[in-house]
Amino acid sequence: MGDNKQQAVQTSNRKGRLWIFAILFLVLLLVVALNLTLGSVRIPLKDILGTILGSPGIKDSWVYIVRSYRLPKIVTAILAGIALSASGLQMQTMFRNPLADPFILGINSGASLGVAIAIMGSTMVGGMFLPAVSSFGELGIVLAASVGSGIVMALILLAGRMVKSPTTLLILGLMFGTATGALVSLLIYFSSPEKVKAYSVWSYGAFNGVTWQQLKVMAPVIVFAIGILAFLPKGLNAMLLSEDYAKTMGLNTKRMRVLILLSASILTGTVTAFCGPIGFIGVAVPHIARNLFKTSNHKILIPAVIVIGAIVAVAADLLAQMPGSQLVLPINVVTSLFGAPFVLWVVLKQKRGGTSFNV
Repeated sequence: MGDNKQQAVQTSNRKGRLWIFAILFLVLLLVVALNLTLGSVRIPLKDILGTILGSPGIKDSWVYIVRSYRLPKIVTAILAGIALSASGLQMQTMFRNPLADPFILGINSGASLGVAIAIMGSTMVGGMFLPAVSSFGELGIVLAASVGSGIVMALILLAGRMVKSPTTLLILGLMFGTATGALVSLLIYFSSPEKVKAYSVWSYGAFNGVTWQQLKVMAPVIVFAIGILAFLPKGLNAMLLSEDYAKTMGLNTKRMRVLILLSASILTGTVTAFCGPIGFIGVAVPHIARNLFKTSNHKILIPAVIVIGAIVAVAADLLAQMPGSQLVLPINVVTSLFGAPFVLWVVLKQKRGGTSFNV
């Protein structure tokens, strides 16, 4: 009798979660449709569909706006939201810290240093450090950020193989971030106001600077890192309790840690390289998923953060566009306005004895 009741509850929970996923997909479609339609130029939804399908009789300007600007921007936002949310989930689980985010290991600081060197380093050492970013354009920024995040990622992966404690790894990540931040500050101090402004614009974060050609690189890299994550739910569930418990389950915790770091670092580094450092999405989305689905099971949380992360990123971009206005806010401004109160709520909830890591 008890088994039948438990099975009925599990079936009910499964159906409830399927309904939540269905609603989330509808919300995602809605925010994508609004983002395609609204903006400084409003385009009717039927003409949006015609533009995508290649129907004749649609204004050339609308075709250009949709195909060359809005579509790649939305695809970029979806990929970035997925990557940051999945990375944040892994960091919160591995460090068992509800406020851990994708940038906790200093990956974004490495990318920021690479971009700072590319933009401002040409003024140092007689102009021989690196050519100015004007020589490279957007590709130069992406390459510089990729190199910077790649170097820090390599150091983190090496440390992940050597140290035993996640806390030690966390401290090392914070130290990497502090050191690279100091170098960026040094470059800013010696650079001209124009180059400091160029670096500041990059640091605000944006989805609208990524082209279809760049997406051919960005998308496969993110899919690869998510593919790694797809094999980790069981190990993440075990590590959520503790590494000692995971070891008693027969889990190779050192190998698991390296895989988590590899996936999270690639996801974070790729987004930072192409879009700049975008905060709060990686902190907030995993908590939204846990509270919405009332679980800490990563078999459910991983697809949940993927969908919710995409929704949050596209919605943030929609708000940043200020529909009907020529003004475009930096993405980090919007995500901070959304994320800061949420993080404050998480902290207060923890202080009251609650937890976001619901089973």
